[in-house]
Amino acid sequence: MTPKIKSLLPKRFRTDVPVIPVVRLQGTIAAGSSPMAQRLSLATVAPVIDKAFADKRAPAVAFTVNSPGGSPVQSRLIFRRIRDLAAEKNKKVYMFTEDVAASGGYMIAIAGDEIIADPSSIIGSIGVISAGFGFVEAIGKIGVERRVYTAGENKSVLDPFQPEKKEDIERLKSMQLDIHKIFIDMVKERRGAKLADDPELFTGAFWAGHKAKELGLVDHIGDMRSFLKERYGEKTELRLVQPQRNLFGRRQATGIISALNGVGAEALTAAAGTGLANAMEDRSIWARYGL
Repeated sequence: MTPKIKSLLPKRFRTDVPVIPVVRLQGTIAAGSSPMAQRLSLATVAPVIDKAFADKRAPAVAFTVNSPGGSPVQSRLIFRRIRDLAAEKNKKVYMFTEDVAASGGYMIAIAGDEIIADPSSIIGSIGVISAGFGFVEAIGKIGVERRVYTAGENKSVLDPFQPEKKEDIERLKSMQLDIHKIFIDMVKERRGAKLADDPELFTGAFWAGHKAKELGLVDHIGDMRSFLKERYGEKTELRLVQPQRNLFGRRQATGIISALNGVGAEALTAAAGTGLANAMEDRSIWARYGL
């Protein structure tokens, strides 16, 4: 094929133009869907991730990560899917952090062979947190009596309407330490000798881009377009991978929006209440990092 004819072909058919698929991972990380907040889970992102790795001609796959964390299980499942496909398809993975890649967001980021952060990105928070409220005195003031019946002495652990028990807190703390160790081991396995010998590294602390680079949590400071063009050439094109479209050219509905088709007003009202609660919870997670 002559150079002139090759130049007339669409870029996706030209072998002289490297095309890098790009996947955006943004939102808190949780298994449940929310109509009022963008959330990440393996179920919601797996089809897009699979699609990005399916391009046989692409030398690599790039991800943008903008997440304050959430479910450690979903974070690890997303991490595992990316690493498994990278090995299976023999492709490099680049992770580019935006506002924040902390806690579960950073767990996903370490799936990258290289992590590139913006100077103002918030990075780290390698820890585990559990938060809630206690309403023991409140229900007494409004004349409400709490009645709980269980089969199994640990079925009412950390009930917010009953006083805290030392043994319940110790049980929760033990579980948190187990999950924290899994997280630490993942970071050490992926980052290895790049990590600085700093006592703050695994305390749940977080840092901006340049300090995170000094600590070995990220590899470079930069942006996606400049970095990939420098790595693969000025002709490199970035292709955003979108969710699957239906026969009418519209993106397929996912999560709770799809599930609500055809339901009644009561169900819609209940879903709206759940969505509002989820949105408030998500907002509190972002707020931990001043966002």
